Amino acid sequence: MNDFPHISPAPRQELSPYIHLFRRYLRQQNLPVTQQREVVADVIFNSSEHLSVEDIEAQLRTRGERIGKATIYRTMEILVRSGLVVEHDFGEGFKRYEHLFGQQPEHEHLICTHCGHVTEFQRPEVHRIEEEVARQHGFLPTRHRLEIYGLCAGCQAAGVTVAYHGLTCPALDVA
Repeated sequence: MNDFPHISPAPRQELSPYIHLFRRYLRQQNLPVTQQREVVADVIFNSSEHLSVEDIEAQLRTRGERIGKATIYRTMEILVRSGLVVEHDFGEGFKRYEHLFGQQPEHEHLICTHCGHVTEFQRPEVHRIEEEVARQHGFLPTRHRLEIYGLCAGCQAAGVTVAYHGLTCPALDVA
């Protein structure tokens, strides 16, 4: 008789409908389709946030999954190469990822340098300026990125201010 009570694994939740696209890419690249890769992709496909590897790892843990960071990093590299996920570097010292499903393909980012909050926005003027500048220079754009860094409304309301720590001009000190 077993002295340990039977512990049944947490029931598997239904995977994102976009997993089939990832499976197809893996097969086209002759890469193994593994449950670990699918679960990592499912976390990103089911999020509307810009997730870091640590965020993905935490969400996997809440699902009862134990997947190492190296596997998560490798899976994210594959997802980025597949074109299903885009990688962002918001200057935090690590990358963030977002899937491209159900989102406007062209959107820009406001990044709070204090709390790290990322706000997406769309403005038709950005696309118009891109086309105009490209035309003036005989340039064929394939993509663009606009990231505006500063303080979000919440941090400003909390009294956070921006202090300039760069070089100063000695001529300005003479008064």
